[in-house]
Amino acid sequence: MPKEKYDPPDPRRCYTIMSAEEAANGKKSYWAELEISGRVRSLSNSLWTLTHLTALHINDNNLTRLPPDIANLPHLVYLNLSSNKLRSLPAELGNMVSLRELLLNNNLLRVLPYELGRLFQLQTLGLKGNPLSQDILNLYQEPDGTRKLLNYMLDNLAVHPEQLPQRPWITVRERDQTSPTAVFTVMCYNVLCDKYATRQLYGYCPSWALSWEYRKKGIMEEITHCDADIISLQEVETEQYYTLFLETLKDHGYDGYFCPKSRAKLVSEPERKHVDGCAVFFKTQKFTLVQKHTVEFNQVAMANSEGSEVMLNRVMTKDNIGVAVLLEVNKDVFSGGVKPPQDRQLILVANAHMHWDPEFSDVKLIQTMMFLSELKSIAEQATCSMATGSPSSDPSSIPIVLCADLNSLPDSGVVEYLSNGGVAENHKDFKELRYSECLTNFNCNGKNGNSDGSITHSFKLKSAYDSNLMPHTNYTYDFKGVIDYIFFSKTHLSVLGLMGPLDSQWLVNNNITG
Repeated sequence: MPKEKYDPPDPRRCYTIMSAEEAANGKKSYWAELEISGRVRSLSNSLWTLTHLTALHINDNNLTRLPPDIANLPHLVYLNLSSNKLRSLPAELGNMVSLRELLLNNNLLRVLPYELGRLFQLQTLGLKGNPLSQDILNLYQEPDGTRKLLNYMLDNLAVHPEQLPQRPWITVRERDQTSPTAVFTVMCYNVLCDKYATRQLYGYCPSWALSWEYRKKGIMEEITHCDADIISLQEVETEQYYTLFLETLKDHGYDGYFCPKSRAKLVSEPERKHVDGCAVFFKTQKFTLVQKHTVEFNQVAMANSEGSEVMLNRVMTKDNIGVAVLLEVNKDVFSGGVKPPQDRQLILVANAHMHWDPEFSDVKLIQTMMFLSELKSIAEQATCSMATGSPSSDPSSIPIVLCADLNSLPDSGVVEYLSNGGVAENHKDFKELRYSECLTNFNCNGKNGNSDGSITHSFKLKSAYDSNLMPHTNYTYDFKGVIDYIFFSKTHLSVLGLMGPLDSQWLVNNNITG
């Protein structure tokens, strides 16, 4: 059902005709409703050019058919076709997903196209006075009958989509053959936890397509087909990590590390199985696990609150987490140059899922700062405790790959902070809330360092994807945009190639709602 309230058109419609004087003075007219009456038998093709219309009243006419061109009016929220002589409806009516009210009363309809099930925002469906089958009428007459009927039609709609086009591989640069280099691939993927795949959130999806039993096959096919050397997953259910992901990927040469969100500690054993978290997998042929770490943002927030009420009330109450694995790159992965490096080559792979709510831009930004601050500590400890053979104990000598569902757009403070190495203490994403005292704890120079009015980090990071290459990493009815990212240390690593975007024209041609 739609989230926003729907107000139907006022039945007491009042029309005014602009005077010649008003027109001569340049007065502009705006009308989003149109009424056609007078026992009309057919509709002019010019009607389908009025794409701005939100309401169309063509009831009480003599229409015997509705052209498929009706779908050319994508902004209609109200369509009244009652009291005509319609015997059938075009399947294209199901593409008009903005509709909230569809009145078909007193026609000659015996069947309805199953495509009507795609009208997931429809609140009112008028079917009275039609010779419909008893099965349809029985469903329709139940409590909440409109929703039950539409769900039934969507679940039984025959789906014959075109073959999903392959995403192109885009070569960015050639490998450097003059020095020892290790090449590896990285995948970042939010698999959408089963408990979040609901009809309330994804009303345009049939229930069979939302079921985990169906989705998990496609998810595993996608993961194994991409065959990445490092895989970072978000929204992995605890039970599914052990019974599906780890079990399957071990057979493909991977090992992994997983941690559920912090609330797993607070719920019963049966509930704990369904708490989601973050996982990192890596190919054991290329990497050896050295250390594994979990960062619980609520714990870091509590330890660094400095008495800040907003830190305790807004940040500490969220149970998001991040995980990190310190890996050693196996020597036989290196090629090029005279010989592989003699020193151990470590790499820090991090994965996180930040808070989802757009109203909490401050929380997302602070969670990101906390994560990088903790990663800095992990890198510092690693350089001190590991016999790397390097003359430098600089933590930035360990390259980092950061994968995350940041739930933040490219113009957000989160992405600015990661890309530019810092963000102003008074950045708008902090919402003018009083964080300043505790934010300095996450500064790369420490609490007493010179902050210059900014909170900075010591990793020199770059996004693997140019800002204009991917139009979206998340594609739903009410949101399409980039919120998932892969960042890397630009001083140590470089991008050789990228998986390109899905063909946007295919999405349009196949009426993919989300």
